[in-house]
Amino acid sequence: MLLCIDVGNTNTVLATFDGDRIVHSWRVKTDARATADELALTFRGLLASDGVEITGIAACSTVPAVLRELRTMLKRYYSHATTVLVEPGIRTGVQLAIDNPKEVGSDRVVGTLAAYTLYGGPSIVVDFGTTTNIDVVSRRGEFLGGAFAPGIEISFDALAARAAQLRRVEPARPRSVIGKNTVECLQSGMYYGFAGQVDGLVRRMKAELGEVRAVVATGGLAPLVIEECETVTHHEPNLTLIGLRLVYERNQPRG
Repeated sequence: MLLCIDVGNTNTVLATFDGDRIVHSWRVKTDARATADELALTFRGLLASDGVEITGIAACSTVPAVLRELRTMLKRYYSHATTVLVEPGIRTGVQLAIDNPKEVGSDRVVGTLAAYTLYGGPSIVVDFGTTTNIDVVSRRGEFLGGAFAPGIEISFDALAARAAQLRRVEPARPRSVIGKNTVECLQSGMYYGFAGQVDGLVRRMKAELGEVRAVVATGGLAPLVIEECETVTHHEPNLTLIGLRLVYERNQPRG
């Protein structure tokens, strides 16, 4: 059984794969201070209910401190498993057609691979996470770059922190675009504002690219707004995990 681990700034998502089928998936908070032993305790607790033997592991992390502890944890507790950590030197099959390839997060690379494999190119990936990342995949599967914007949750955290009369509210679709109270005004800005931001950026990218085969939404916050995103054509919540599985397969010896 293959275990894929995607460590993000806010959440860590992991899943077990039987071939190309996801058997079980989990989402837990990312703790940049967690030690290798604490990571092992968390992962083993989640996996215990499945009662399966992990024979392979593929992982990526956007948090350097967690990546260091994750590497130690895998050596200490999963030395029997074939491990692939997505970092420089690992074969991904994705050409980075940008100014500085070292700047690209591993999650963006594996997301590009998954999108191209599932939908072909040219494609656009919209990842609703701590930041909203919009990445562009070429006709040949190259990573062409993209755009960053503040994520939904951190934007509203900043708003609540800097505006004395505003507070955090439940992220939900309001009754109408024109809010009748403070809560609805905030929800309108979140729901329609972020959808409009994504649509605006995607339309400009499509104008530069010409033909676009798919606009794929992913990330833990995607379900909040994608119904209002006119440009999104597909929703694949497990895009990064699928990409990790594909990278793992690419780095196995060929018989």
